[in-house]
Amino acid sequence: MGNTHSPRERLPVFRYILNRFRQYFECASSAPERQQTMASPAVEFARNNQPRFLDELKTLLRIPSISTLDEHKSDVLKAAEFVADELRRIGMDNVEIIPTQGHPLLYADWLHADGKPTVLMYAHYDVQPPDPLDEWKTPPFEPTERNNNIYARGAVDDKGQLWMEVKALESLMQANGGKLPINVKIIFEGEEETGGESIAEYVRKQKAKLKADFALVCDTELFAPNLPTLCVGLRGLVYTEIEAVGAKTDLHSGMYGGAAPNPFFALIEIISKLKDAKGKVLIPGFYKNVKAPSKDELKAWKRLPFNEEHYRKTEVGSKVLTGEPGFSVLYRTWARPTLEVHGMPGGFVAPGAKTVIPAKASAKVSMRMVPNQDPDDILKRYTAFVKKHTPKGIDTKIKVWSKGKASVVGTDNRFIEAATEALHDTFKKETVFIRSGGSIPIVTDFQDVLKIPSVMMGFGLPDDNLHAPNEKFHIPNFHRGIETICLFFEKLG
Repeated sequence: MGNTHSPRERLPVFRYILNRFRQYFECASSAPERQQTMASPAVEFARNNQPRFLDELKTLLRIPSISTLDEHKSDVLKAAEFVADELRRIGMDNVEIIPTQGHPLLYADWLHADGKPTVLMYAHYDVQPPDPLDEWKTPPFEPTERNNNIYARGAVDDKGQLWMEVKALESLMQANGGKLPINVKIIFEGEEETGGESIAEYVRKQKAKLKADFALVCDTELFAPNLPTLCVGLRGLVYTEIEAVGAKTDLHSGMYGGAAPNPFFALIEIISKLKDAKGKVLIPGFYKNVKAPSKDELKAWKRLPFNEEHYRKTEVGSKVLTGEPGFSVLYRTWARPTLEVHGMPGGFVAPGAKTVIPAKASAKVSMRMVPNQDPDDILKRYTAFVKKHTPKGIDTKIKVWSKGKASVVGTDNRFIEAATEALHDTFKKETVFIRSGGSIPIVTDFQDVLKIPSVMMGFGLPDDNLHAPNEKFHIPNFHRGIETICLFFEKLG
């Protein structure tokens, strides 16, 4: 049989077949690589709007929303209103500021992704006091850029990370015609730094309203620069204040010294008996229910890029490290309970001299707890210990500022898996799992009350000076956080 087509006529057919083979093999062998190199439209939007996002964050940082000081109550509300206005602008539904006995909560949602999972996004817009002010290089509420960082109180804890969540939602909506890939509920609070009692009560009363598949908590940090990290464990907290009262009024130490009881010496005597010289807490039964980390977790911690001497010099800045012998630094700070003293207000503290025996004085004392320790049990033992060791002539009472259990989050779920993949796509490195020595009480409430796991995905750094002068947020991490949340939600959607 003769050919019915000339070579010139058959050439396009051959090219078509060759191209189809090439496309097939490219899809089969290199699709994942191609997907990783192509930024999603949401990520592209975020990258194109980085200067605006940072300027908006600076506006939020200028609001001195210090939740522990009554004179800043209006500033906490102002911060809530600023965030609420932005959530309305980007297209979130049902935005409401919820009054409480303390500072307001902020709720919003977008629930139009039928058949997709629902996330409960958490962050807080209140901040710690900036004291001591003389140690700040620039004013704490005038955000300043230096060395690719933004310096301000609340920069990383937690306004910068809250704003990552808001800007990720904006980027996703702008890239997808006003739609989100998954359903979203938001609960932001304004009193995390004072114990978070209002949000805990709200979660218990509004379980149906806050029903979700998982929570996203952006209030943690990377273990090291450029190392993608998920936090899977937090210590619990009992924060107290011991008030010691002696005489009915302040007394002249020359006239009454040697006769009148001194509340400061009483507190010193009590506190000195709480721990021994090696750091062991001496309250009877304090370590009774402590649960140790698993062998696999301890092995994983040993593989982390941690240099104890660098930690001592750079992060702590002390001559030596202290704590219980026989435990590594990471073990002591992540998985051992501790007791610390934070301040002793009372008496005369102004410059100069005043020979006074104070009528009363206080000591702020907290205990960090690990899994299986019961905050109520620890508080009961601590209270009994303080009463037993209160010297004669002194009355003591204990105020509880905050209280919450430790939590360890399971990693065997699709939300952690998707978060791990999103972090890998952003950082091009394998994600590490760590615990944190800090406490986020709401994570335990999400777990125990709402019965949902938390993905604790934060982008701070160990040297960001949380709660200290010159707090900062590494600006590239702010932008990475926005991109990672976008990718995370897209994977789940």
